Amino acid sequence: MKPTSLSVPKFDAMLLPTIEALQILGGSGTTEEIYEKVVQLLNLSNQVLEIPHGNSASQGEVEYRLGWSRTYLKKYGLLENSARGVWSLVSTSIKLDNLDSKEIVKAVRDAHKKKATETYALDELTIPLEETVEELAWHQQLHKELLSLEPAAFERLIQRLLRESGFIQVQVTGRSGDGGIDGVGIARINGFLSFHVLFQCKRYQGSVSAAQIRDFRGAMQGRTDKGLFITTGTFTRDAIKEATRDGAPPIDLTDGEQLVQRLKELRLGVNITMIESVEVDTEWFRKI
Repeated sequence: MKPTSLSVPKFDAMLLPTIEALQILGGSGTTEEIYEKVVQLLNLSNQVLEIPHGNSASQGEVEYRLGWSRTYLKKYGLLENSARGVWSLVSTSIKLDNLDSKEIVKAVRDAHKKKATETYALDELTIPLEETVEELAWHQQLHKELLSLEPAAFERLIQRLLRESGFIQVQVTGRSGDGGIDGVGIARINGFLSFHVLFQCKRYQGSVSAAQIRDFRGAMQGRTDKGLFITTGTFTRDAIKEATRDGAPPIDLTDGEQLVQRLKELRLGVNITMIESVEVDTEWFRKI
């Protein structure tokens, strides 16, 4: 029987595993590290992890619900996150035995209802926390634009992305019979060290498999010691393991979620409007 979204743990069932994952990681971790650790703690299968969220090809249902888990824990005051995408526990003394998932959900929803100026549907996964809704909107729009690009245009975009990220001599070389190698570039570190990188970019609406990673590594053999695989989709858990397998040339992976975030950081096809907030300092006037 093929797994469906009903097979995916509910977001509230991942609240405490998220806390536990961060404790194991030393109190802080990236979104990817938390995801991997929660997957291990809950022993989720590859079939479940590959279930997409709605029509999205860049985000799985587990990843989507885990995002809500982090949001609830942040609203409850247990987590905080930096502008660099690192999440951390607000205290190292948090005791899992003292936490109740139902209480966390109830407290966050009660606080939101009290603050809201409109009536919202308070379904299990749909409290419209404004920053989350807006973020999903631009994520989805940007991902749609990426999927609409012609293959050559997508390769040019990745070429520009790598140049903006500090690579030099980036060339798109993709051609049939080249084992999936789409281009080559030189990554520079702090202006001193540099190494050649072969890359493959796949405009894809599914999950990249371990076999595809092995094929890419085979094409790299004897040409470079470093590879980069970029996709608009996702990577299976086995693909992630294969990319960092001991004794094999390492391959860095960038999935659709990381790709849109990087485009946002570099402002490539993304315009960010900063809203100015002005407040009058009444205490300042009283001191005159």
